[in-house]
Amino acid sequence: MSSNRTLISGGLVVTAADELHADVLIEDGRVAALAAHGSAAAEAWTAERTIDATGKYVIPGGVDAHTHMELPFGGTSASDTFETGTRAAAWGGTTTIVDFAVQSVGHSLREGLDTWYAKADGNCAVDYSFHMILSDVNEGTLKEMDLLVGEGVTSFKLFMAYPGVFYSDDGQILRAMQRGASNGGLIMMHAENGIAIDVLVEQALARGETDPRHHGEVRKVLLEAEATHRAIQLARVAGSPLYIVHVSAEEAVAEIAAARDKGLPVFGETCPQYLFLSTDNLAEPDFQGAKYVCSTPLRPREHQAALWRGLRTDDLQVVSTDHCPFCFRGQKELGRGDFSKIPNGLPGVENRMDLLHQAVVDGHISRRRWIEIACATPARMFGLYPRKGTIAPGADADIVLYDPHAEQVISAETHHMNVDYSAYEGRRITGRVDTVLSRGELVVDRREYTGRAGHGAFVHRSTCQYL
Repeated sequence: MSSNRTLISGGLVVTAADELHADVLIEDGRVAALAAHGSAAAEAWTAERTIDATGKYVIPGGVDAHTHMELPFGGTSASDTFETGTRAAAWGGTTTIVDFAVQSVGHSLREGLDTWYAKADGNCAVDYSFHMILSDVNEGTLKEMDLLVGEGVTSFKLFMAYPGVFYSDDGQILRAMQRGASNGGLIMMHAENGIAIDVLVEQALARGETDPRHHGEVRKVLLEAEATHRAIQLARVAGSPLYIVHVSAEEAVAEIAAARDKGLPVFGETCPQYLFLSTDNLAEPDFQGAKYVCSTPLRPREHQAALWRGLRTDDLQVVSTDHCPFCFRGQKELGRGDFSKIPNGLPGVENRMDLLHQAVVDGHISRRRWIEIACATPARMFGLYPRKGTIAPGADADIVLYDPHAEQVISAETHHMNVDYSAYEGRRITGRVDTVLSRGELVVDRREYTGRAGHGAFVHRSTCQYL
């Protein structure tokens, strides 16, 4: 037999749309067919390799649409390379990442994108794609946006935060949105009023408020809500869709919900850190709070209920990680005595699928919603569906066997991310990834890593499939 066939037998297949006891036939790296377990069709299948999924969920590989491998930030760089980061992603049941290529001020988009292609090429354990960060909106870069959409880089991130680094003013944002409206590119927004935040940072430091917890206090909820509101209005003026990244606060969710109630193409993403962590972590003594410094910042615990509600009501559609790890020793410590110098970011690419399964166990979301927010919707949002994000004939065989009963304790001792701490240290979780296939190839085989750098391929994306 010339083809390479694998049969996954006896599991509960869970997608965003269905749950069924079905066998899955894989041929040449793609899903060839599904049939009810024990049916005549399934019984007739033959394969070189059969994987027993009895007692396990068979789910699509996770799609993490927001990661930052090897990102330069504040004089240092994110500690995960594309090699270590995608290996950790695979261990956590994520089989596709969409990372961010960065345009530097004064340079072309092309230059930034080529730099990121070079970082990732030949190094990834699972498939990957890129968004483009626009740091310098001008006539030249606006024209380049059209070319990038043509080569499968179909989303562009702008920042209302970080003046002097990534910041764009309202005029630049409007121009980029107008361009996105004409070329089909989706505008992603870091919505925080960075100009006002910088004033509050300066005032806090002048008062001697230097601890990590002040990072959360100066980056106020109202300045996230205000920027979210402003981004929505600019998108309306431009006639452009809008995707708000890492939504952390109830007031920002309310702005997105109000826009969606008007029928506007506005979308929202949140992250596990906002669902499971809070300002209590930022306030941990002895500078331990630095581990939890990210932007938007962790919020008081009461915001969590609004985020869970937003995920249930579809006012928030996606959970990504914003994985951007910096080691506590030597990296986070750069901000001792000045919270504004702590590199912003948390590790999480390995924990997302597990934490969201825990949310199913805890009754926050349903099983199908778990797959929807972690696999199917990010794939549709960023033009990867149905190749990614589902288990259906013709889809890539990116498949995870998930043991819903296994128990684990999250810890830096056992995780595979290249960072010296875990944001979820000591947290008990029910559910664990058992086996992972990427395009039909075993990457994790019954809790043993069998993947390799270079298996992961660049995926050319179409435009947002919700428009």
